[in-house]
Amino acid sequence: MSAPLQSQSISAPGFYGLNTQDSPLDLSSGFALVASNCVIDQYGRVGSRKGYTLVNSSSGTLGANDVTVIHELVQTDGTLTVLFAGNLKLFKLNSSNAVTELSYGGGGSAPSISANNWHCASLNGITYFFQAGHDPLIFDPAVSTTTYRRVSEKSGYTGTVPSANICISAFGRLWVANTSTDKVTISFSDLIAGHVWSGGTTGSLDVSRVWPNGADEIMGLAAHNDFLFIFGKRQILVYSGATTPATIQLSDTVGSIGCIARDSIQSIGTDVIFLSDSGVRSLMRTIQEKSAPLRDLSKNVRSDLVSSLAVETLANLKSVYSEKNAFYLLTLPVTGQVYCFDTKMQLPDGAARITKWDSISPTALYSLRNGDLYIGKSGYIGKYASYLDNTSTYRFSYFTNHADLGNQNQISVLKRIKTIVIGGSNQYVTIKWGFDFAANYLSGNAYIPEQKNYEYGLAEYGVAEYSGGVLIKTLDVNASGAGKIVQTGYETTINGTQLSIQKIEIQSKNGKIS
Repeated sequence: MSAPLQSQSISAPGFYGLNTQDSPLDLSSGFALVASNCVIDQYGRVGSRKGYTLVNSSSGTLGANDVTVIHELVQTDGTLTVLFAGNLKLFKLNSSNAVTELSYGGGGSAPSISANNWHCASLNGITYFFQAGHDPLIFDPAVSTTTYRRVSEKSGYTGTVPSANICISAFGRLWVANTSTDKVTISFSDLIAGHVWSGGTTGSLDVSRVWPNGADEIMGLAAHNDFLFIFGKRQILVYSGATTPATIQLSDTVGSIGCIARDSIQSIGTDVIFLSDSGVRSLMRTIQEKSAPLRDLSKNVRSDLVSSLAVETLANLKSVYSEKNAFYLLTLPVTGQVYCFDTKMQLPDGAARITKWDSISPTALYSLRNGDLYIGKSGYIGKYASYLDNTSTYRFSYFTNHADLGNQNQISVLKRIKTIVIGGSNQYVTIKWGFDFAANYLSGNAYIPEQKNYEYGLAEYGVAEYSGGVLIKTLDVNASGAGKIVQTGYETTINGTQLSIQKIEIQSKNGKIS
């Protein structure tokens, strides 16, 4: 008598994101071993990331050079200006999004610019540019909308502005640190006056004697919940009372964990995320316990991430938090990877749901006030939008973890694989399957025809909420082969249409027990 056909389903595949750290046999079916050019969408499905469209139509004197820094100045009257750097120059986008080079508008000779790794902050309608070994610069549209000057050339300048590599605007003033000769002092400007560095409420904070685990150097600053966070390479200091620097005091310390990349630090409203030498972490303040516990967001991909970091120049790493898209992105330019950390929810172990992008390679990242996500490219700024990388397609790939189909001591004979997909149009999806950890996958192709919007409600698949204008398709391939452990994969070329996977159903028969 023929063995009955059995069916195993995975709803919301990839819901937990990537896990390349733990044994695949111990993983929940919600984890993925590959999630390339994917995001976890708002319904918890693994789906295609967006691509980008060009913001500027020509590059001007930027040429084919990378956009390395993007910043948005919000003036007191609500005027918005996108500023950026590249090719050892400073630029802005004009009202028609054309690239406009900012010329030097101060007196005497122009400052020498020998690198593009600026750190930007805005205060009282002015943007300040800081970079180690360089004169600090300003863009002050109240004086000129087409030029920049040294901070020291602003009317009313007093004191000496540090040639720092780190700056933030917080608590109504500028805070800067890390010069070529001093790695342990934070200097702060006067209130609402980033050009005033003596008198008033200006001052400095030497932290050389308060590191909990010995000498360190300042790698980054952040402000959150009325606290000033000072990140060393191997430890963190937390100061309270920063709104009134005269009464600022050390509130807490974190030993053994620090920040290794200045531009990895992002405030996400309820938390601060940063890159340590052991992965991406968040710094959560728990006032009731008066402690600062750390959460390891990247624990499920830690070894892969740390291995990739070994070949990177840490000063070139970029990050962004996009509230609109509810993710934190970290770029690794040498390997061409972008790690995407979903912030909509955390896993029970405190980790984030993670996917990885391998073909978009931003050279800068910034989230605008209106929620648009801008990315730097060679010669251009791109906007995270649509489902093409400019005009190029990209490859979506998702693979489940390895699992038995009910009985780990019994061989499963595959018969059919069905996949419910949301979206897609005029494209093939390659469905792959393999057995017992072997890399020689079998495969079959299923076609998604050009689709038009239609109403569809299918409670069986948990998609009743998509009852208007949603594109739902069941893909079906005949499968073959047998083994104790099964893995399936789903690949397609994203060609302008969003695609996500709603459900996977694997039909099989039980073979012999071994």
